[in-house]
Amino acid sequence: SLVGSEMCIRDRVIAMPPKVNYQLELDKLIKAIPTGETPTLLLHSCCAPCSSYTLEYLTQFFSVTVFYYNPNISPAEEFSKRVSEQKRLISELPMKNSVSFIEGDYDPQAFYSAVKGLEHIREGGERCFACYRLRLEKTAQLAAERGFDYFTTTLSISPYKNAQKLNEIAKELSEIYSVKALPCDLKKKGGYKRSIELSAEYSLYRQDYCGCVFSKREREEQKMNK
Repeated sequence: SLVGSEMCIRDRVIAMPPKVNYQLELDKLIKAIPTGETPTLLLHSCCAPCSSYTLEYLTQFFSVTVFYYNPNISPAEEFSKRVSEQKRLISELPMKNSVSFIEGDYDPQAFYSAVKGLEHIREGGERCFACYRLRLEKTAQLAAERGFDYFTTTLSISPYKNAQKLNEIAKELSEIYSVKALPCDLKKKGGYKRSIELSAEYSLYRQDYCGCVFSKREREEQKMNK
């Protein structure tokens, strides 16, 4: 019946879990770090602009290693350009603690396998979630293998990325690989705005699409329709 359907819809809405303030969770975690201790963090980075504020902020409290693992990026020249900018930023940005860098393998087939069947889903949907998982899982694996205290990603700094989903996936992976996920919503506290300022200050290359061939195609369609 219509009434029954309305009740089911209402029940589903009520049953939805509340959004978590992951920036508040991070604030609590940082406050609890014992004086004199500097936990280690493996930070997955998608690009230099997104890692700019992230590094400025997190290196105040953590010993950070940037892990550049992005098999979704297309073409190969774009991948190389972003790697170069990431390295340059690390060498130029003043930070409280020094930062190490690990360049992950460029394996586009890993991305295409992860998103198989999701190719035509619009940006921000299930295809992106599969891509989040691919990159976060590799980060969690490496963090566990090398004994890092925490792992996280720069992706949550973007207003176009789903921070709730990113943190949910990271939490799942933390339980699988027995390494702690650092809760983050880096766009909070003006993080995204600050990343734009730092990008301008260091003349960082800022791409106009996420990185994959599908996001590039969607961006080009948007430009044509304007």
